Amino acid sequence: MATTNVYSVSGAVAETIEVPAVFTTPYRPDIIKKAVLAAAANKRQPYGPAPGAGMRHSVSTWGKGRGTARVQRVHDGRKATESPNNVSGRRAHPPVPERIWDQKVNKKELKIARQSAVAATGRAACVKARGHKFDDAVTFPIVVDDAFADIKATSEVIDLFEKIGIGYDLDRAKDGRKIRAGRGTMRNRKYRTPVSVLVVVKDDERAAPIFKSASNIPGVTIEEVKTLNTSILAPGGDAGRLTVYTKSAIEALGGWTE
Repeated sequence: MATTNVYSVSGAVAETIEVPAVFTTPYRPDIIKKAVLAAAANKRQPYGPAPGAGMRHSVSTWGKGRGTARVQRVHDGRKATESPNNVSGRRAHPPVPERIWDQKVNKKELKIARQSAVAATGRAACVKARGHKFDDAVTFPIVVDDAFADIKATSEVIDLFEKIGIGYDLDRAKDGRKIRAGRGTMRNRKYRTPVSVLVVVKDDERAAPIFKSASNIPGVTIEEVKTLNTSILAPGGDAGRLTVYTKSAIEALGGWTE
């Protein structure tokens, strides 16, 4: 069985442990993509115009003989309305709220997608292909001692990542922050930050400090083992996210193949 190094909070190799069997799952990018897109579709909120939008007028038509367009006009007035080509008129082909966006994915496919996404985080080739930057000497999957969860200072978390050899990816995410194109700039999502390191802990009770300290780093996400899903492990459907597991979290993954 494959083994990996466990890094201490000082950045040195503290011990070596066996890698859980879930990391031997075959790489299935097709199923991963399917699961992620389905999850995004199932979160979509139906939207569309109000049932009577653009049609709430008292209108009549002048008919022929006046040399004007035969469109609906406001009663006792001349302003054209209700027609899609007129101001204040209805939309020609609006989105309908009745549309169903849900996509079905089999339970076995969801299980394979999640396990395959976890396995991809333990393969340096998949992580590098996704665009993450790290030292070639880093052993995958990246595991740190449980004392990492007690770190309260953001600067200490960054120092540890640099000592391990994944600090380059933090700079990539920080430098890649840009203003989002389109209407999102006016809807409280002006900036878009690249996805960086994912920190996985066993539970949030003992790991409360790391949830506060690591969340201040651009692109970094902290999750519990029980809340991991394919969308978190493979954002956008692209597997191989740079992931750091605590020792207890990697042990908790041992039962995922059952």
